[in-house]
Amino acid sequence: MKNRRLIVAAIAIMSSLSAKAQSTPAQQWVDQTYKTLSDDEKIAQLVIIRAYSNKGIEANVVNDIKRFNVGSICFFQGGPVRQAQLTNYYQGIAKTPILITIDGEYGLGMRLDSVTKYPYAMTLGAVTDASLVYQTGKAIGAQHKRLGVHVDYAPVVDINNNPNNPVIGFRSFGEDKYRVARNGIAFMKGMQDAGIMATAKHFPGHGDVDVDSHLDLPVINKTRAQLEELELYPFREMIKAGVQSVMVGHLSVPSIDNGKNRATSISKNAVNGLLRKELGFGGLTFTDALEMKGVAKYFPGGTIAAEALIAGNDMLCLPESVEGTIKAVKDAIKQKRLTWQDLEQKVKKVLLAKYNLGVTNEPVALGNLLNDLNAETDAIRKKVAEKAITLLSLANPNTFRNEFFSWPLKKNRKVAYVAFGNGSRKALGDRLKADYNADVFYINYADAVGKGGTVVKKIVEGKYDDVVIGFHDIATRKGKTNYGISQSAIQNWYALNKTNAITLVFGNPLAAASFCTAKSLAVCYEDDVVFQNTAADWLRGDFVAAGTLPVGVCTFKQGDGKLVSPGDLTYLEPISDERFAAVDSIAIDGIKKKAYPGCVILAAKDGKIVYHKAFGSFDYDSLDATRLNSIFDLASVTKTSAVTVSIMKMAEQGKIDLKKKLSDYLPFTKKTTKANLTLENILLHQAGMVPFIGFYRETIDADGNPRPELYKSSPEEGFTTQVARNLYLRNDWKDTIWKRILESPVVPQGRKYEYSDNDFWFLGKIVETVSGKPLEQYVQDSFYIPLYMKTTGYRPLERFPLYEIVPSEKETGFRNQLIQGTVHDEGAALGGGVAGHAGLFSTAYDLGKLYQMLMNGGELNGHRYFKWETVQEFTAYKSSISRRAYGFDKPEKSPRGSAQTYPSSLASSQTFGHTGFTGTCVWVDPKYNIVYVFLSNRVTPTRNNPRLGSYNVRGSIQDAIYRGLGVAN
Repeated sequence: MKNRRLIVAAIAIMSSLSAKAQSTPAQQWVDQTYKTLSDDEKIAQLVIIRAYSNKGIEANVVNDIKRFNVGSICFFQGGPVRQAQLTNYYQGIAKTPILITIDGEYGLGMRLDSVTKYPYAMTLGAVTDASLVYQTGKAIGAQHKRLGVHVDYAPVVDINNNPNNPVIGFRSFGEDKYRVARNGIAFMKGMQDAGIMATAKHFPGHGDVDVDSHLDLPVINKTRAQLEELELYPFREMIKAGVQSVMVGHLSVPSIDNGKNRATSISKNAVNGLLRKELGFGGLTFTDALEMKGVAKYFPGGTIAAEALIAGNDMLCLPESVEGTIKAVKDAIKQKRLTWQDLEQKVKKVLLAKYNLGVTNEPVALGNLLNDLNAETDAIRKKVAEKAITLLSLANPNTFRNEFFSWPLKKNRKVAYVAFGNGSRKALGDRLKADYNADVFYINYADAVGKGGTVVKKIVEGKYDDVVIGFHDIATRKGKTNYGISQSAIQNWYALNKTNAITLVFGNPLAAASFCTAKSLAVCYEDDVVFQNTAADWLRGDFVAAGTLPVGVCTFKQGDGKLVSPGDLTYLEPISDERFAAVDSIAIDGIKKKAYPGCVILAAKDGKIVYHKAFGSFDYDSLDATRLNSIFDLASVTKTSAVTVSIMKMAEQGKIDLKKKLSDYLPFTKKTTKANLTLENILLHQAGMVPFIGFYRETIDADGNPRPELYKSSPEEGFTTQVARNLYLRNDWKDTIWKRILESPVVPQGRKYEYSDNDFWFLGKIVETVSGKPLEQYVQDSFYIPLYMKTTGYRPLERFPLYEIVPSEKETGFRNQLIQGTVHDEGAALGGGVAGHAGLFSTAYDLGKLYQMLMNGGELNGHRYFKWETVQEFTAYKSSISRRAYGFDKPEKSPRGSAQTYPSSLASSQTFGHTGFTGTCVWVDPKYNIVYVFLSNRVTPTRNNPRLGSYNVRGSIQDAIYRGLGVAN
């Protein structure tokens, strides 16, 4: 009886929920529209037909719209204005608004003339900044929106783990599953934020094949465990991240379905089983084109369409005919292999998608259309080109005085440029001629060795200081022609490579396999005017090449790419020698004693790195080794590395005066107890403010869980402040933070040293108010970008994958999760990851650049960031009641006859720097010209771990470095 009551109650609840759902405008539209459809039209709503704007109004398209009321059109070749006109015409004759789709992985330029292409996925795969991939996806989405397109069959999230793949290649983000997932999610979010449905394809993974599914059915003989480990990973992550649709590929995968010629696109096991039930995907599924020979030859006519619906798909992409599809589906219903209830659920799902995407009969505006479509392409291509260029080898990069190639190119050197190709790519040659008066030579791929040899001889005999070799007109896929690069060109290249040369590959990075022995080699990915001019900018030294390989080639692995900049701190492989054996020993002992699971240590002397090593792992039970490029939460090192240097810059520029009060810069502090606090006292932590306010405690309930009225598990309107993974704070709660700070007590300033985070909340706000920029943008523009500090910044998940970021605490009582990629400090987290006292992330190497600049008196790489006097002013002792400088920490002022031990016993009194709660520190000692960086995650898995301090690990390592260098006893 009890069970029966539960069932009745459940039915009542479901009925109530159903009634509520039907009451929404979306559901009303769906139900009303569905009722107007005949049986044939219901089936036709699931069909996508092809159309070409270069063929004008096509009779078959008109027939399918008027006779069957087809649900969707996929446009192919043509022009943008013509497509807009056809879209308006076809929508105008349609009974039900048509879903317009396109296969535009790199924008409308993939299909339409007059529209500039966006970068290929492989090019985006070389970019380490995921926010730029997001921008690209959003710009492509805006482009589609302008032309009346609703769905883009992108991104490709197939893993490029087979270089002989005839159909994926440059369409993939790369061979690393994490890179593919990260970029796929960023691209998808950008597109969907622009109001366009993104499509993850080709499920369950089309990367590891060597057969073209347009011609035959590829077979993937992998176990389920192997698929789970690799191919399925990006799809799983895309589904978690909210992708709205998935395209199912034509693949034979026996471990999923061993039926004869049973492609995944028509497999219940693949679609209803794996995709729907196991991965939990509830969005639209599209089949890949049903006309493709990989499946069509085994299931002719409309039978393939019926099989696809039976398997669980929603939309039928390009079946042989609409009429044949309708007949085959009706036959399947008669055979009870499919039901009308199944069809109703699918049709209503498609109609709801149309409603949510804003599909209407409204015409596309034709005015200024082409200019609108091309408005953002060149700017984004320029940004991507700068971030993608990948330097693989540079002769003697540690001195920049090599005998082979000098980067950047110098004006006073004799330069030659040799372009291999078909003679149509001349932008780089023109630039080098204009910038360096270079001699420019073109060698056609079709030229014989003898003809090319004449050019080579002229260059060799010309005794050029630098020779730039560019390979152009590279095919996107290898095929049988080695990407179009002739053997005669390669023979010419061998001779040129003996000169002081660098080789630039303008195309698929796999084409670099022909140049593995290059003394200096860089991949530039694409070959238009923008990418060539960007390469010229790089050769001139305008920016550092920060791209990494999306696929392995030669002996280089995916992820490889040298980050070097002229005259900068020299980047080397892990460095240590017998002088620093004690450093190794202390670092390893710290891990054994569980002071921290992993750390990275860097020391530079006289501007050269003398020690740089990584130890341990991300946590005590992890197989993720800590690496030199691991990104750490800097905690309070943020205070000096972001806010203090910003205040220094503004003070030097006369924009602020340290003797002035908070109310002079922050009007909202007037009539509060904070109004008269001086910037000088705030920098010295003697303004009298409390050290810490537990803001987060107000946002959790008695059980330590986030209050539902303040938090959402995913971003939505009014709740976009990310505090941690799947945790978003109500945006207006930042006002509460400031209210609590303003209401907090103060004691008379200047009388007591009290280290306080609240001091730097105010300083960060001053930076924003005076500069007119968000804090994170001001420090990027002023310091991190010009210093080539590619990893340093706030909110690292916007730029880097999770696996590159070291975790901090496995926290309970607030965020209730492992904190990784979002800031550990609770206050900074409530501020959206950006605050004056915490929130900065970096590698040890990049952080070292900033402090080497300060060591040098404000100059690095020929660029001056501060006057020498400014650095001296801010890094000297400034307080009579503490050891502090302006913003910076310093050694204790030891009484006469005693030895100071902080930060180490051998550090001189000139030393300045800071420590961080997560287990970090950076110290600069101008007396000995030493920069010392120690980054660890001592708060993993818990902050209640005092061992780093009690064992004096950081100070002992600093002393060991001094002794190893022989600069102190």
